[in-house]
Amino acid sequence: MPALGRRDFVGGLTAATTVGLVGMNPQPIGAEPPPETRRIRIAKVPAICLAALYVAEDLLRGEGFTDVQYVEMELPEIARSVATGRIDFSAETIPDLIMELDAGGPIVIVAGLHVGCYELVGGDRVRKISDLRGKRVAVADRGRRAFISSMAVQVGLDPRKDIQWVERSGEEAMQLLAEGKVDAYVGFPPEPQAMRARKIGYVVVNTATDKPWSQYFCCLMFSNREFVRQNPVATKRAMRAILKADRICATEPERAARTIVDRGFTSSYTYALQTMKDVPYGRWREYSHEDTIRFYALRLHEAGMIRSSPTKLIAQGTDWRFFNELKKELKG
Repeated sequence: MPALGRRDFVGGLTAATTVGLVGMNPQPIGAEPPPETRRIRIAKVPAICLAALYVAEDLLRGEGFTDVQYVEMELPEIARSVATGRIDFSAETIPDLIMELDAGGPIVIVAGLHVGCYELVGGDRVRKISDLRGKRVAVADRGRRAFISSMAVQVGLDPRKDIQWVERSGEEAMQLLAEGKVDAYVGFPPEPQAMRARKIGYVVVNTATDKPWSQYFCCLMFSNREFVRQNPVATKRAMRAILKADRICATEPERAARTIVDRGFTSSYTYALQTMKDVPYGRWREYSHEDTIRFYALRLHEAGMIRSSPTKLIAQGTDWRFFNELKKELKG
């Protein structure tokens, strides 16, 4: 990953002045002990809706992490990478997290991050979710399949029988949709922005605006259970840095977009900026973590993709204590 000149990111601002810029109170940081570990490893994936993780680099250093590593991987690898200890902390889509917990993965969800990062785009034969019956839908990982399955069961379809799954994603899937060789594709930024720019398909579901999807988090922060147990101060400090970065994505989209381009997380400033404006960042206080888990767990259970109840998933796979402290500490 290319090194970033700090002046490119904050124009000489220190982490403390960045805190002042976005209306945060830094005082509680001084009252806390330093993080138990100075290293933190975070996933680097093509889905740039996770921009807050990347914008947070200088803020993480301000929290005492002297070794901030972004480990490159594909989106479907995030949950397992945290579960196996390859990385320490990240954010991921709620269906992936639920399925990892259902499989017994040692992860713990600690906070919601944002809603509205994915869109279901259909071809000429798909203008609403129920039109997916008998159609070809491109997916290449369990998370995207789970998103579409959740939508399908919501309108009475059985995704195991009513949908023809085609294992494709990314540029190939978008091209197949443009050529009419598949009927729908669910995309994460910058894919929806690219499809709109290229006039590919029609937006069937925009989870930033369409209910019930817009009422729940799509991506939540999580860590390895043992990492949280051994490093509670580091966990809280990492969360604080990311939530502050999330605020920057909301209030300074141009700076956030330029940061993730300059740091090599994406190549297109145009799509990055559009993502900052499309995804409702800075609103993590407005949604319920537990309602999100209940909603998606019930849909995934109905789709035959998990066995665990929402109550079990919440009891065994969540820890809200740091979020509750930060919700009081950070100004709205």
